[in-house]
Amino acid sequence: MGRWALFSLTIGIVAGLGALFLQWGIDLVNQLTLVGIAGFSAPGLPTEGGTLGQTYLPSYRWWIFLLVPTLGGLVSGWIVYTWAPEAEGHGTDAMIRAFHREGGYIRARVPIVKIVASAVTLGTGGSGGREGPIAQIGSGFGAWLARALRVSDYERRIMVLAGAAGGIGAIFRAPLGGALIACELLYRNMELEHEAVIPALLTSVVAYTVYGHFSGWAPMFKTSGFTYGHPQSLLIYLVLGVVVAGLGWCYVRVFYGMRDHVFARLPIPRHLRPAVGGLLTGLVGLVAPQAISLGYGWLQIGMLGRLTLADYLKGVVG
Repeated sequence: MGRWALFSLTIGIVAGLGALFLQWGIDLVNQLTLVGIAGFSAPGLPTEGGTLGQTYLPSYRWWIFLLVPTLGGLVSGWIVYTWAPEAEGHGTDAMIRAFHREGGYIRARVPIVKIVASAVTLGTGGSGGREGPIAQIGSGFGAWLARALRVSDYERRIMVLAGAAGGIGAIFRAPLGGALIACELLYRNMELEHEAVIPALLTSVVAYTVYGHFSGWAPMFKTSGFTYGHPQSLLIYLVLGVVVAGLGWCYVRVFYGMRDHVFARLPIPRHLRPAVGGLLTGLVGLVAPQAISLGYGWLQIGMLGRLTLADYLKGVVG
């Protein structure tokens, strides 16, 4: 156990720093491009230094707004396909594939490439989240340490999960959630990699501590102080859960359908395909700005009850 405590401490420190560099990179690119050049400032989380204010600045120019995510996709595609093609996509699939099919092996360059490419993609308005990239970044650091220490294949796979847990737990400020999701997203059914739970939890706590030291300890989202007092409201949440599960199922099918049957078949070099995606994202963003970049600020506005039905529909469709 003492050996794994040392492993978890080391992976947690590096994963926490990786989460910081990813967040700082996204913020830097966003300020330089979307805000500084295009004049578009999406709502951000107040707990992360953002504001829930206006989206379009006085300097807003729609044609540059289209150009920024397009160029971001072009740069990101060049970085990934030149230096680490396995870093393409959102990152979660690559982590799962490394765990199940590749013995936990991830090249040392992958987390660095993923940090840079994800910062460019998300910072220039690419529609996505931080969970996929940080899962691959954290797992890559875990695999790197495992290779340096020459541990067994079994231990390397556990360290990969611990790294993913650390990254997720840190960047979302939810160490317990990060540990559990890293151990359960490996399987389609209701299963859990139970032998990795303790190392993943230790790593996640350490990574969260490192991340929180630099970025603060407040939860990502602020709530309006809801108090549960009516058992019959469980029926409403049951219906909501079914609806959201259905939307999630549809989203996954559309996402992979577009990736496998549309973008994968485009008759252009693959490093240019992210630029096409960036252009399409910009076009959608002209109508539904909720689709641009991370979207966590819009989610916070919704939690405070300030979104209209039209805003929700734009968010779902976009």
